[in-house]
Amino acid sequence: MHPVLWLILTVLDIYFWFVIALVILSWLVAFNVVNLSNQFVRQLQYFLYRLTEPLLGPIRRIMPDLGGIDLSPMVLLIGIMFLQNMVRYYGPQLMPV
Repeated sequence: MHPVLWLILTVLDIYFWFVIALVILSWLVAFNVVNLSNQFVRQLQYFLYRLTEPLLGPIRRIMPDLGGIDLSPMVLLIGIMFLQNMVRYYGPQLMPV
């Protein structure tokens, strides 16, 4: 595999796990398993929010309001998986080794 394609897939995979971590942390905060008064939890949430909000924000603006349910992370994860599959399928054709 071409090194550039490998790098793109790795960055997409890492971003995928950051979105998963944000979702899990939001559930833990919502169910009072962890508390935002904890400095580490607050900094972790701030870091994950700043990292994922540039892509989640536009998705949230486009999606209809479903009350308390936020499906934008799921849409973003599906988009990331779609991009990964596109890179795997079309990447070797565009960048032969």
